[in-house]
Amino acid sequence: MSQGAQSIPNDLNAFWMPFTANRQFKKSPRMFVVAKDMHYTTADGREVLDGTAGLWCVNAGHCRPLITEAIASQAAELDYAPAFQMGHPKAFELANRLVDLAPDGLDHVLFTNSGSESVETALKVALAYQKAIGQGSRTRLIGRERGYHGVNFGGISVGGIVANRKMFGTLLTGVDHLPHTHLPAKNAFSRGEPQHGVELAEELERIVTLHDASTIAAVIVEPVAGSTGVLIPPPGYLKRLREICDRHGILLIFDEVITGYGRLGTPFGADYFGVTPDIMVTAKGLTNGVIPMGAVFTSSKIHDAFMTGPEHLIEFFHGYTYSGNPIASAAGLATLETYKQEGLLTRGAELGPYFEEALHSLKGAPHVIDVRNIGLVGAIELEPIAGEPTKRAFSAFVKAFEKGVLIRTTGDIIALSPPLIVEKQHIDQIVDTIRTVLGEVD
Repeated sequence: MSQGAQSIPNDLNAFWMPFTANRQFKKSPRMFVVAKDMHYTTADGREVLDGTAGLWCVNAGHCRPLITEAIASQAAELDYAPAFQMGHPKAFELANRLVDLAPDGLDHVLFTNSGSESVETALKVALAYQKAIGQGSRTRLIGRERGYHGVNFGGISVGGIVANRKMFGTLLTGVDHLPHTHLPAKNAFSRGEPQHGVELAEELERIVTLHDASTIAAVIVEPVAGSTGVLIPPPGYLKRLREICDRHGILLIFDEVITGYGRLGTPFGADYFGVTPDIMVTAKGLTNGVIPMGAVFTSSKIHDAFMTGPEHLIEFFHGYTYSGNPIASAAGLATLETYKQEGLLTRGAELGPYFEEALHSLKGAPHVIDVRNIGLVGAIELEPIAGEPTKRAFSAFVKAFEKGVLIRTTGDIIALSPPLIVEKQHIDQIVDTIRTVLGEVD
């Protein structure tokens, strides 16, 4: 059987697909069977340009040799080792490499298996840290409206996307939310950081006044809110959050599941904005999306607060069967080496201006009410169809797929985050296809 000619299973019913219109999909499946570099191949043999790095994760492009070879070699040598009271060298090597890459002050790493698990880990570390230093009254967590922090209970509690929250009861108690920074009336068609909205950081002071600082453990935000539609903070916003947290003894957590590993043209969003959090959450690009893995960075101040008492006792009762899995660790090391050899963690800074011009050329295209961009991530916001929210963007998604380009939609927003190996001709193809599609959708 030739590449791309694989048959589709004759029954699609058993797999309840995540974040998918299951009935629509199973009537007309969109199946990928092969991937290489910037392209997927469908079951019927068509090439599709990847405009989304898979799901914000395949930063180095698909089926890269160093990564695939490292996985095969590790699987044949040491497939699994227990993570509790035992170890294997590659997990420690990967942690060292990550700490070297991270902003100064983030000196320790806990491994997880996804962004959602990384968020849960970060929230638990924050709560346990406050208790460890004698601040056990600090149990409140502060998220942000329209924030996305995965789909586990902690993540949807601090998250602020309505559809992700409304079906699941009261969630965690003691959670409050900052307002988001999306101000379309003032910031539409911004290039890079929008100019208006830094004052919204002061809402954290209002929340502190409402609850008292002695009850607040941590604030968690995405440097750039990705899954909700690429919401970019104004200049100084994150620095102001850092200052307020410092003044009141509150930990600052950055969720860098999307912004980590080169998406903004820097290794991490913390580097781009010049703000170092106390805890940094990562996943996705850590292993190029190939093997599930996440990494949570913490400061030495946090780590060392747990390193007390008798040495034979467990310091922090948390972890996963697959924390630092050998195959995932090998994939992570090979991914970091690929980024290093090809300069991919800073490539977004080089291509960013071209990407920006291409995206903003869509201003004036049918239905477009906003375009925004930063690094190699961008969004085209569409005017919704009256009474049928999300339908216009979903129609654009299907039509773009049919024309050979994979885009992602959230609500009525088209989000783009191509692999960091993207070339100018790929950017042109993505934007030209979207322009064509917008002229065809109702």
